[in-house]
Amino acid sequence: MGTSKSGWGRVLTAAVVMATVPLVAVPATASAGGDVTGGRVEAASGAYLVKSTKVSDRKVTISVYSPSMGRNIPLEVIVPADRSAPRPTLYLLNGAGGGEDRATWQRNTDINQFFQDKNVNVVTPLQGAFSYYTDWQKDDEKLGRQKWQTFMLEELPPVIDAEFGTNKVQSIAAISMTGTSVLNYAIAKPGFYKSVGSFSGCAETATPAGQSFIQTVVGLRGGVDVTNMWGPLDGPGWGQNDPVANAERLRGTELYVTTGSGLPGPHETLDGVGIDGRPAALANQVIVGGIIEAATNYCTHNLADRLAQLQIPATFDFKPGGTHSWGYWQDDLHNSWPMIARSMGI
Repeated sequence: MGTSKSGWGRVLTAAVVMATVPLVAVPATASAGGDVTGGRVEAASGAYLVKSTKVSDRKVTISVYSPSMGRNIPLEVIVPADRSAPRPTLYLLNGAGGGEDRATWQRNTDINQFFQDKNVNVVTPLQGAFSYYTDWQKDDEKLGRQKWQTFMLEELPPVIDAEFGTNKVQSIAAISMTGTSVLNYAIAKPGFYKSVGSFSGCAETATPAGQSFIQTVVGLRGGVDVTNMWGPLDGPGWGQNDPVANAERLRGTELYVTTGSGLPGPHETLDGVGIDGRPAALANQVIVGGIIEAATNYCTHNLADRLAQLQIPATFDFKPGGTHSWGYWQDDLHNSWPMIARSMGI
């Protein structure tokens, strides 16, 4: 792509400074139109269901207590079309905003309609902004205690299984920041997920390119100290959380990994998702979204090369165009679904 690893830090920093979309907090749990039920579905970890609110026939918001983080975590659940038998679960993560801003699957894609006829539980956390959904080494002054890998792998699944009567089969998919996290989850607990979808994520964390991406998302945009996450940048924590470096442990998990090139593509139009006819928004998506996607393209090629060296099968979709934006992530979910569904026996 013609850009050095060290050069990505300057490029990404410029992209974020140019970004004009603010982080706007939204309520953590929905309350419209439903019956609120309480119950204590408790896991061996000490996690338990705090509250469940029925939003519609197919949507529920819940709150689950996380012992590792010492707080209640709000989540959104789409339940299966047919609940007469136990069904699998797709964990679907938001990006850098962690579900706390407007950049969410629910607001920017057709997931409600897409899953309307599908027999799967779809679970999405509504917190975790700038956390990389990982276990932080230190509590952060701004973000507090972040133990998302423990929550997602150990605390949450037993509560979901019990509350929604699942068949204890699961996969996971995510975008951008969390596109890195879901690969690390599969590495940390091989075989736990039948399949992983990583859309526009950077699969490197220990390289200059990977660290520049994280410093841009967590440090610049999130305004927090990135060394609280995995320690000093030259310390072992970063290598331990690098999907390319630990790619051997992805063997046996079905993978669907995507990225655009950063060049304008079919969704760079005035009637595109989130553009709403605004030329300034379109320019922002083309320039900022293009730069960010070009960086994830670089990381994704490195993951593809490493998996090929290890002879680990994976599906990669390198689009000839496309920016870091929701229209492409909706396409990615649609395109990856046949593989994800098959892996879970749907």
